[in-house]
Amino acid sequence: MSDDATNIEYRPILADGNHPLFDKSELHHKQFPGDYRQVRYFALLVTQIAPSTIQDVNILQQQVCELLRNAIKHGNKLDPKKHVDVWYGFSPSSAHVIVQDQGQGFAELDAWNEFNRKRLEHLNQRDFAALADYVSFRSIQSDTDDGGNALFAAVEYWNGGVVFNDARNAVAVWRTFASKRYSRPLLSLAQPDDSLEERAIEVQDL
Repeated sequence: MSDDATNIEYRPILADGNHPLFDKSELHHKQFPGDYRQVRYFALLVTQIAPSTIQDVNILQQQVCELLRNAIKHGNKLDPKKHVDVWYGFSPSSAHVIVQDQGQGFAELDAWNEFNRKRLEHLNQRDFAALADYVSFRSIQSDTDDGGNALFAAVEYWNGGVVFNDARNAVAVWRTFASKRYSRPLLSLAQPDDSLEERAIEVQDL
């Protein structure tokens, strides 16, 4: 097998509010408060309508959780007065999610793209000495828990694209799943289980 066969393709994250991935016409919508402690629960409410035929639905839930976590923590700066909007649709062959916060946007997008381009270049060249300088993306707004690794994983997971709007405070993603039984992705219009929200325990401030 040649080295080219194992190279990882560089796919920059775009900033284009007119991109087709921002079409919300066939998507469900939910709005969540800025409660960082309930991020996993919010992700569960979104992914509960995903067809059971999707492989690794737990990974899908984790990736949606990461989108929500980023919006609440980095976008809204954990401001409890701000909310997050989510549009979503699932089929046996695809997942389409849009998450929008009320923050100032991802100002370091261009810097992150360049960082990732160089990271993949060194990785594909097997230049591990140089790669050591590209393990973690950090900016002046990063804290001790940040490193850009979640975004690296997102670009790899959402194989149909990761796109920000022009304000860079909303991100649209798409994943295509391998499917032998369905020839085209039809977004799921299944109704969510409202009883899940009714059974939720309200998280009170300590």
